Amino acid sequence: MSLMVDVQGLSLDAADRELLQHPEVSGFILFGRNVESVEQVAELVRQVRGVRPDVLIAIDYEGGRVQRIRTGVTRIPPMQLLGAQPEAEQLAYDAGLVIGAELAALDIDVPFAPVVDLDYGCSSVIGDRAFATEPSRVVTLAQALIQGLDAAGLAATLKHFPGHGAVVPDSHLELPVDARAAECIAERDLRPFAELIRQGVPSVMTAHVVYSTVDDRPASFSPVWIGEWLRGRLGFSGCVISDDLTMAGAAAVGSPSDRVRLATEAGCDLLPMCNSRANVEQALTAMPAAEPSGARQRVRALRRRERVVAPEQLEAARRRLEAISWT
Repeated sequence: MSLMVDVQGLSLDAADRELLQHPEVSGFILFGRNVESVEQVAELVRQVRGVRPDVLIAIDYEGGRVQRIRTGVTRIPPMQLLGAQPEAEQLAYDAGLVIGAELAALDIDVPFAPVVDLDYGCSSVIGDRAFATEPSRVVTLAQALIQGLDAAGLAATLKHFPGHGAVVPDSHLELPVDARAAECIAERDLRPFAELIRQGVPSVMTAHVVYSTVDDRPASFSPVWIGEWLRGRLGFSGCVISDDLTMAGAAAVGSPSDRVRLATEAGCDLLPMCNSRANVEQALTAMPAAEPSGARQRVRALRRRERVVAPEQLEAARRRLEAISWT
């Protein structure tokens, strides 16, 4: 197995340090509770690197309501609002560049963005996190944001495969079921994933949603979705990351150790298990699941690359983003 774990506080304690040294831990994720200031986040990251220099450090950082660091950084508008602007493509690039540069300065590797779910107007958990309703528009804007991230040396993660936008329930709280025909999902929701995979995106995060016409298992635990569709039909060779395995949509498949085993067997390379140290400990004491071949290499490939962003380019991008009025 290859877990991504978290901590409760603003700095590491002895138990956190011991957990980070576990050989089955490959990733670390920051949440809002771990953030007091950019200086404190930088120190926390230094502590993590001091224990595990090779660990992949991630943060949910899409803009809008999903931006874990909110002071001492540029506030990024929600993608729906950004997508409605006259110069949306430029602004999407600006968002990627600013997110990338500001996180790179903190030695964070991955922002877990962009969302490429379509906005069907029914999902409150997706809502204004989505760029647009039409797949082609989502592709154009997501591509621009990814290019901005890449210019700053950060890897993008498409989420939530194969598409979370058409279901009302929130997978944090329950297990949603999408009963649409596979052809409908393929024609619309999969198009952004397919096009951006062709362009070389390095990682994809799966959805804790059951697509009942394709498989009775949530996509994060489905060899059909991950093996046949994502790896097979779409030809994805990058890192597959499950959504958080402590979410209710994941808990529906069994115990923490069951979730780890089933997600690994389905083909997930990196398994975030957050907000419950007891669940992490239970998973780590169970018999380790055999990892997909090359999983650790695909995780390591997401580490931040050194890139230089011209200060004047970064400041111009910040000014354009800050000119968008939102609350």
